[in-house]
Amino acid sequence: SSLFERNRTVIPGGVVSVNRAADPKIAFARGEGSRIWDVDENEYIDYHAGFAPYILGHNDPDVNAAVKESLEGKSTLMGSGTTSWEGRTAELIVQHVASVDQVMLTNTGSEATYHAIRIARSHTGRDGVLVMQGGYNGWHNDVAMNVMTSLDDVGPRSSPGEYARVPISAGIPERVLEDVHVVNYNDLDSVEYVLDRYEIAVLVLEPILQNVGIVKPVEGYLEGLRSLCDQFDVVLVFDEVKTGFRHALGGYQSLCGVTPDISVFGKALANGYPIGAIGGSESLMSYFVHEDPAKKVLIAGTYNAHPIPCAAAIATMEKLAKDGGSAYDHLEKLGKKMQTGLDSLFKENGVCATVCRQGSAFCVYLMDHEPIDWHDLAEHHDFVFDVQYRKALIEKGIYHFPLATKQGSISTAHTASDVDETLSRTREVLQSLA
Repeated sequence: SSLFERNRTVIPGGVVSVNRAADPKIAFARGEGSRIWDVDENEYIDYHAGFAPYILGHNDPDVNAAVKESLEGKSTLMGSGTTSWEGRTAELIVQHVASVDQVMLTNTGSEATYHAIRIARSHTGRDGVLVMQGGYNGWHNDVAMNVMTSLDDVGPRSSPGEYARVPISAGIPERVLEDVHVVNYNDLDSVEYVLDRYEIAVLVLEPILQNVGIVKPVEGYLEGLRSLCDQFDVVLVFDEVKTGFRHALGGYQSLCGVTPDISVFGKALANGYPIGAIGGSESLMSYFVHEDPAKKVLIAGTYNAHPIPCAAAIATMEKLAKDGGSAYDHLEKLGKKMQTGLDSLFKENGVCATVCRQGSAFCVYLMDHEPIDWHDLAEHHDFVFDVQYRKALIEKGIYHFPLATKQGSISTAHTASDVDETLSRTREVLQSLA
């Protein structure tokens, strides 16, 4: 559109976060509930949800009312001392997430994982970081690698063993990579292989890989990680930026029954307002105020706990907790309806597909089984057809991000009729593609 051309003159590539670059190039103007509109007033049922923070839908009236009340109350960034907004936000996270005694607030999930790694290094006196191939834990040097990596670059499946480090950004010093180790998700033998050979401070992972769709842990995997981290005195960090508050108020950890040492949150925490959180035991969180200057971990940020995103986070958590968390029952019903309908449509049209889902998050894999790791996914999924399918849906007014394996996200603002309409248009798409 002309807006892209105009913005490209003052913004490199025309978008301020490069992962927003997509084909087709659509400039969106507004959103409400389950719907979004572009600058030409074309309407879409939205399952992208801005990379998934909209658990309550776009412009949720209760969240907006809390933000408006905060503004009308003359709330402003103080930059000195504490505020009631940050205290209440932290209280609610501690209340809902059993593993969290104390909380620090940031502006993004990337900042939260950055601080989690620093805590682990100070606590253990080691530098090594262990991450998952196919996981995404932020943009900073220690984790910005090995997401949707070409198998030519990462190498064949190796277990036990580790993979080549493949940064997703230029400008990361080679010496940084020496401290980072990469293994496949769902591979306990490789985790033990690395922990046994290197001085590892921290293992950080998404408990479900949700940046390559919905790749779930196999039975016993997360429990095995907990055991290995205890055995080797390694800090276990659950990156729940995408899973936390979308799947349960207590995070995915409350569903899987595995307790991490540190948890990080974002996205659904404030229904689209910019916020991140890091929480854990008091003993680990105390490194932010450690009495020994050599062990004290710096956390600083002018906009940390800004009253506007805090007001949004408070309203979001309070709304999700109403009526015993009935919002999650609604999301589960819609998610199941979507999954069942898609399964039927793909079968009806003779397309080999597997729909993976966790609550309100889902992904269609064009393969005959649920993937267990990146190698499995990269070897068996039809990436070309996936993109064709997504673009055809967009033409029909169903918006999924047009990049293969990106998750779909349902909000409480979606209705059963939204799902019915989505399935009807999906039938048309599959018939045309077939």
